[in-house]
Amino acid sequence: MSMEGEILFERAGEIGLVTLNRPKALNALTHEMCLAFDARLKEWETDATVRAVLVRAAGEKAFCAGGDIVKLYNEGRAGSDYPLSFYRDEYYLNTRIKHFPKPYIALIDGIVMGGGVGVSVHGSHRIATERTLFAMPETGIGLFPDVGGSYFLPRLEGQLGMYLGLTGARLKAGDSVFAGIAQVLVEADRLAALTDSLTSHRFGEDAAAEIDAIIRDHAAPAPEMPLAAHRALIDRHFAKDTVEEIVKSLQSDADEFAQKTAATLLTKSPTSLKLTYQQLRRGAALDFNNCMRMEFRMVSRIVKGVDFYEGTRATVIDKDQSPNWNPPTLEQVSAADVEAYFAPLEKELY
Repeated sequence: MSMEGEILFERAGEIGLVTLNRPKALNALTHEMCLAFDARLKEWETDATVRAVLVRAAGEKAFCAGGDIVKLYNEGRAGSDYPLSFYRDEYYLNTRIKHFPKPYIALIDGIVMGGGVGVSVHGSHRIATERTLFAMPETGIGLFPDVGGSYFLPRLEGQLGMYLGLTGARLKAGDSVFAGIAQVLVEADRLAALTDSLTSHRFGEDAAAEIDAIIRDHAAPAPEMPLAAHRALIDRHFAKDTVEEIVKSLQSDADEFAQKTAATLLTKSPTSLKLTYQQLRRGAALDFNNCMRMEFRMVSRIVKGVDFYEGTRATVIDKDQSPNWNPPTLEQVSAADVEAYFAPLEKELY
């Protein structure tokens, strides 16, 4: 086993094992973790003795709650280049995972948000447990659902991706499977047995199919899926042409879920909401690498703005939950303001 402290790498049989190892920090990603993870995947891509990769996390509370947002906040406020370096290398890692030529199995046990989604949802095999709690909550901190959100969210059924991206709604295990974030449920107390089955297996020609069969042997029925009851409502309201129209449509619906959803949207960064809407509509027509190029353009402007720092202050630093967004309303965020975030960079991601 090799150990970089915060992330562990191990060979077990024909499986490359990755363990996110910051349980006290909910396994949040650091820049160093991203670099080490990317380097090891690059090595395993061409190692014929590694037939698949399995990614798991230490502790029982979180798979990975995202990037190390406090460090990003502090470094960004100080004018450091750290935020852009972090995002650039995180996006390279996301891209390597998406294009990884071998099965990539993510054991999504516990909280998975932001950066944690980026190192799981792009894999070929995504396993939830009864403890899974998924969210892309970025509009609540003045960011946008990045790490490939512009690719995978628009490709969920109907308008589920737009709903999740704008609202930051939290999904438990059943809804994570319903939405397509995860493909199957394995109970948490079966994960060790599943890992043992995978690491003791000797693979034939079709490793992916053999992994499918092993997972099925350990799977359990998915629990309750309350999101299914709201699917038609979500599809109707979130198909509108602007964020303002989505809010107005929800407000005009007497349904309790619609009313709560409208109220939730109005607590988010108006700039982030409009950016996310455009991001997801554009991402639906882009391949993965172009989605990541677009996201890097966006985040390069975000870290030079105000809402990301104000949202992080209110949510994570001071925890007063009272951000002062600038501009404070959707109507004050112009189309030109939004378009500026998508302009080409002097130094693109690719």
